Amino acid sequence: MKPEQLIRMANQIGVFFESMPDRTQAQHDLASHLKNFWEPRMRRAFLVLLNSPAGDAVSDIVRQAVQQHRALLD
Repeated sequence: MKPEQLIRMANQIGVFFESMPDRTQAQHDLASHLKNFWEPRMRRAFLVLLNSPAGDAVSDIVRQAVQQHRALLD
Protein backbone atom coordinates (compact mmCIF):
# COMPACT_ATOMS: atom_id res chain seq x y z
CA MET A 1 0.00 0.00 0.00
CA LYS A 2 1.27 3.47 -0.82
CA PRO A 3 2.47 5.64 2.08
CA GLU A 4 -0.01 8.37 1.18
CA GLN A 5 -2.87 5.89 1.49
CA LEU A 6 -1.76 4.71 4.92
CA ILE A 7 -1.48 8.30 6.13
CA ARG A 8 -4.86 9.24 4.71
CA MET A 9 -6.54 6.20 6.29
CA ALA A 10 -4.87 6.77 9.67
CA ASN A 11 -5.83 10.44 9.66
CA GLN A 12 -9.44 9.57 8.80
CA ILE A 13 -9.53 7.21 11.76
CA GLY A 14 -7.99 9.97 13.85
CA VAL A 15 -10.79 12.37 12.88
CA PHE A 16 -13.34 9.94 14.28
CA PHE A 17 -11.49 9.43 17.57
CA GLU A 18 -10.69 13.14 17.89
CA SER A 19 -14.36 13.75 18.68
CA MET A 20 -14.23 11.61 21.84
CA PRO A 21 -14.27 13.71 25.02
CA ASP A 22 -11.66 11.57 26.84
CA ARG A 23 -8.41 12.00 24.89
CA THR A 24 -6.61 9.21 26.75
CA GLN A 25 -9.38 6.75 25.95
CA ALA A 26 -9.51 8.00 22.36
CA GLN A 27 -5.80 7.32 21.91
CA HIS A 28 -6.15 3.83 23.34
CA ASP A 29 -9.18 3.08 21.18
CA LEU A 30 -7.43 4.42 18.08
CA ALA A 31 -4.41 2.19 18.68
CA SER A 32 -6.74 -0.76 19.33
CA HIS A 33 -8.54 -0.05 16.08
CA LEU A 34 -5.25 -0.14 14.16
CA LYS A 35 -4.32 -3.39 15.92
CA ASN A 36 -7.68 -5.05 15.26
CA PHE A 37 -8.44 -3.87 11.73
CA TRP A 38 -5.10 -3.29 10.01
CA GLU A 39 -3.16 -6.31 8.91
CA PRO A 40 0.33 -6.63 10.46
CA ARG A 41 2.03 -5.65 7.20
CA MET A 42 0.11 -2.36 7.11
CA ARG A 43 0.93 -1.60 10.76
CA ARG A 44 4.63 -2.29 10.24
CA ALA A 45 4.74 -0.07 7.16
CA PHE A 46 2.91 2.69 9.01
CA LEU A 47 5.25 2.54 12.01
CA VAL A 48 8.25 2.89 9.68
CA LEU A 49 6.51 5.70 7.85
CA LEU A 50 6.03 7.69 11.05
CA ASN A 51 9.80 8.06 11.37
CA SER A 52 10.25 9.29 7.80
CA PRO A 53 9.70 12.79 6.39
CA ALA A 54 6.30 11.67 5.06
CA GLY A 55 5.27 10.98 8.66
CA ASP A 56 4.96 14.73 9.21
CA ALA A 57 1.54 14.50 7.54
CA VAL A 58 0.18 12.24 10.29
CA SER A 59 -2.27 13.99 12.62
CA ASP A 60 -1.35 14.68 16.24
CA ILE A 61 -3.87 12.28 17.75
CA VAL A 62 -2.67 9.42 15.56
CA ARG A 63 0.97 10.14 16.31
CA GLN A 64 0.28 10.37 20.06
CA ALA A 65 -1.81 7.19 20.05
CA VAL A 66 0.96 5.26 18.33
CA GLN A 67 3.61 6.65 20.68
CA GLN A 68 1.55 5.89 23.79
CA HIS A 69 0.54 2.39 22.70
CA ARG A 70 3.48 1.27 20.55
CA ALA A 71 3.74 -2.10 22.31
CA LEU A 72 0.14 -2.88 21.33
CA LEU A 73 0.94 -2.26 17.68
CA ASP A 74 4.25 -4.18 17.42
